[in-house]
Amino acid sequence: MRKYILIPVSFIIILSSCVSKKKFQREQSKVSVLQQDSVSTHSGLNNCNLKVSGLESEKAALEKAMSDLASSSQATIKNSNLTIAEQEKRLKDLNTLIQSQKDILTKLKKTIADALVNFKPDELTVELKDGRLYVSLQEKLLFKSGSAIVDPKGKEALKTLATVLNTTQDISVMIEGHTDNVPVSGKYEDNWALSVARSTSIVRILTNDYKVDPKTVIAAGRAEYFPLNDNTTVDGKAKNRRIEIILSPNLKELFKLLNQ
Repeated sequence: MRKYILIPVSFIIILSSCVSKKKFQREQSKVSVLQQDSVSTHSGLNNCNLKVSGLESEKAALEKAMSDLASSSQATIKNSNLTIAEQEKRLKDLNTLIQSQKDILTKLKKTIADALVNFKPDELTVELKDGRLYVSLQEKLLFKSGSAIVDPKGKEALKTLATVLNTTQDISVMIEGHTDNVPVSGKYEDNWALSVARSTSIVRILTNDYKVDPKTVIAAGRAEYFPLNDNTTVDGKAKNRRIEIILSPNLKELFKLLNQ
């Protein structure tokens, strides 16, 4: 009877032990899964933290770039404003200088016209053209045909003109000789030679006799290639035979402004 009772108890103990072991294994499996989940979650969290850190770095870099761009834009705008202001000042100074030179030439035109008032319109003219003042003296006032020797009446006109030039500063004087298209005869090879000889005769009288500053005077010959009128008529040819004294303001200050 006792043996009959012991067997069930042992069986129960063994069965109980088996149940506990299975339960333990199940719980152990759960723990293992939870541990794996924990590791995975921790790894994911680390990755997220790395991404957040990277995004924060990118944000900081973008904010710095935006700040630098804003500073650069402000500097560019400031520099642009300065450049515009400088250009406006240059333009204003340039216009002031040009107007001043126009005023000088306008006043000089009146002074020369008044000084030469005793000469006839068919002997000389005074006009403003292309920013320069032209004093045009006809051949009959200055020279005999084919000659480069200045007549007394021509010297009188040059003396009067020299008086004005000697009281006027910052003016350059170009003396241009012009002829008609009739081939020259006598001592001069051609109309080039005659036109240059006439202009240099005028220069010598102005500088040697009437003390015009030689550094302000230039002599040039144009021959028949810059006519005022048609060379097919007697009157046209007569008007083309002339000396032009071209007065220009000193352009040094103008060039200085343009080259800034």
